[in-house]
This record gives sequence, structure tokens and C-alpha cells, in this order.
Amino acid sequence: MQKDWQALLIEEQEKTYFKNLQQFIKEEYATATIYPPREAVYRALDLTSYADTKVVILGQDPYHGPSQAHGLSFSVASSEAKFPPSVRNMFKELDADLGIARTNINLTDWAEQGVLLLNTVLTVRAGKAASHRKKGWEPFTDTIIRLLNEKEDQVVFVLWGADAKKKSVFITNPQHKVITAVHPSPLSAYNGFFGSKPYSQINAYLEAVGKTPISW
Repeated sequence: MQKDWQALLIEEQEKTYFKNLQQFIKEEYATATIYPPREAVYRALDLTSYADTKVVILGQDPYHGPSQAHGLSFSVASSEAKFPPSVRNMFKELDADLGIARTNINLTDWAEQGVLLLNTVLTVRAGKAASHRKKGWEPFTDTIIRLLNEKEDQVVFVLWGADAKKKSVFITNPQHKVITAVHPSPLSAYNGFFGSKPYSQINAYLEAVGKTPISW
């Protein structure tokens, strides 16, 4: 992870719960197929420094299918992998909102522009959704959200779905902007995700506070 994240999270990583989590993860990688690859677990914090974070798009668990998860929420590592329906709906809304017909499901370019693509749980067993929930990742990623809430410059927090919206309790600094909607999954997208125009909202806010908008 970036040096500023390392410095900010060093105390958290010394806590008992985090050490227990690391032991659990070590055993999981040794005995099962775990996603993302071990070297990509902290990729969101590798690509987007604390200082450079201006947008947070919060996800839940990594994808649990092959060649998909690579440490960034919603992003898919390989164009050969299955196209997640949630991402397909995100791109439909992007086209409707800004007229951008994106096809690249690897969102690394967003991360490199200051969009922290953070999952609340950073690992998962192959084929077993939510299998690493309540193992210790949640307090760690909650700390990341709290740290971002303390930033002196403005951040846009994008919370899609009920699980993500629960994290709004950590966003108390009134200078930040919070954008909420239902999750872009096929089960809920037609209940308020389509038409929510998150991308134009984000860019309008960034421009209003003197920051460079995101090239989506």
C-alpha cells in the first residue's frame, strides 16, 4: 500500500483482531483458492494514496469467480472474465448520464485518478460469496473510511445499496459529499440506480471545489 496509508494504518495493524485476521487469511490461502491473488489484496490502497483520494466507491466482497477479483471494488481483472451484471448496469448509467460508452471492465484507470475502489471485505473463497465476512476485515475498512472522513480536503463517498449506506455513520465531516442509491445489481437497479446520475454528480462537485473531474 502507499506510504501514507502504511503510516495511517500501522496502529490498526498491531491490534489483536487484525493479527488474528492475518493468521486466518494465511491459512485460507494455504488450504483453499482465495480471491483476489494474495499480492492484490491491498491493491486499492496501492493505486490510490490517502492524499490523492477524492472519490470513494464502496463495494462489498471481491468477486468469487476466476480471473475477476484484483483488489478493486466492482473492477474485473481480465476482459476474458465474466462481465458482472452490476458493472454492466454501472456502464449503462454512465452512458445515460454522460454519454460515455465504456467497455473496459478493468477500472484501474479510475483508481489512478483518485477513485478509491474499496471493498468492505478484501478476500473471499472461490465460489463462496461472503465467506470471509465477519472475520476482521470490516473494522479494518471502517477505519479507512474514518480516516478519509478526517481528510482536510473534500471527498465524495458513493454508497450503493443497503450495506454501503450503513457506512454513512462514519462520514460526519460536513465538507464531504455523500451520494447514495440502490445497488446497481439487476435485483435493484430499476428501483433507483438508473437515472441517479452519479458520475455527473461526482464531477460537478469536484469541479465546484476546485478539483479535476474524473475521466470515466
